[in-house]
Amino acid sequence: MNDTRNWLAPVDATRQRRLPKLTRQGTHIALDGRTLHNFAANDYLGLSRHPALLAAARQNLESRGLGSGASRLISGDDAALHRLEQELAEWLGFEAALVVGSGMLANIGLLQVLSDRHTHLFTDRLNHASLVDGARLGGGHVHRYHHRDMGELARLLGRHPGARRILVSDGIFSMDGDAADITTLMALAEDHDAIVVIDDAHGIGSVGTDGRGIIAAAGFSGHPRLICVGTFGKAFGGYGAFILGTRELIAGLVQRMRTLIYSTALPPLLPQASLAALQLVREGRLVERLHARIACFRRHAEGLPLLPSTSPIQPLLVGDDAAALRLSARLADAGFFVPAIRPPTVPSGTARLRIALSAAHDEADIADLVAAIRAALA
Repeated sequence: MNDTRNWLAPVDATRQRRLPKLTRQGTHIALDGRTLHNFAANDYLGLSRHPALLAAARQNLESRGLGSGASRLISGDDAALHRLEQELAEWLGFEAALVVGSGMLANIGLLQVLSDRHTHLFTDRLNHASLVDGARLGGGHVHRYHHRDMGELARLLGRHPGARRILVSDGIFSMDGDAADITTLMALAEDHDAIVVIDDAHGIGSVGTDGRGIIAAAGFSGHPRLICVGTFGKAFGGYGAFILGTRELIAGLVQRMRTLIYSTALPPLLPQASLAALQLVREGRLVERLHARIACFRRHAEGLPLLPSTSPIQPLLVGDDAAALRLSARLADAGFFVPAIRPPTVPSGTARLRIALSAAHDEADIADLVAAIRAALA
């Protein structure tokens, strides 16, 4: 007899996930009665506790209350959302922007709108789960190419002609820290009359001399074949996401995107805090500080089995699931929170520690982390 007790197959002990019941305290984290240096957050600029963001959120909370109360198309829209969209589009060089509830909602909703049964989607095998799910739910034909293999992508495009083709990729890959080859993707899109969707959630605010992400760094801001997704939940220190594109595209999404139409709008305090964050990102000092911290880590970590990355994501490749768990536990004993990342989040045999750096980290803490890694590996 089936019941909920035996409905789901058991998960191997080395691959079980858990909700850790922790408390973040700036660059530290309280877990199991210990306070550890936190090297696992995507708060790349340390803005989640910045006084300017807290003041903006607090002022809006006191005057406007907590929840938005409805979807944006009913009564949950807010003037701050429109101002934020306008400033984001201007800063990132696109005609228009649309703010939605989260990166997951953005990617799933966007790819559902763009796809139908006649659409062919060409996706990197290491794309984020939101892009994977969005491509599947869109109902089109999905073709996966090996990570950053532009030769294989070109061959797939040659084998699968169609009137509607979409190249889909992360900008900065969340578990490897490396970047998509935007220049080649755009060239292939031109050659094969396709459009390109890039999720630069980990790049906007952290990558490029001005923090505008890999699209701006490659010189393709506002390209009519290009759609970009970003987030407020990483370098901006808040919550929510946005889509950038042409005015016609954004207007069409408002009419068709189910994850916008049928979702409660963000609480009003969040766009106000994101506006404060955007001002700080555009000033540039925090972006420069983050880049200095990344260079500091790479300098101290020379010789360690790191994946190639110039982003805040610095993966330390371990391989075996159990070995990655042991290494993470040893680092916790030494005072550092760096969880093990295991399959199915990453491919089998590539378990790793995903070290996430922030402008808020001290150079001394980074040096101590690397020393603890060397000691744990030894």
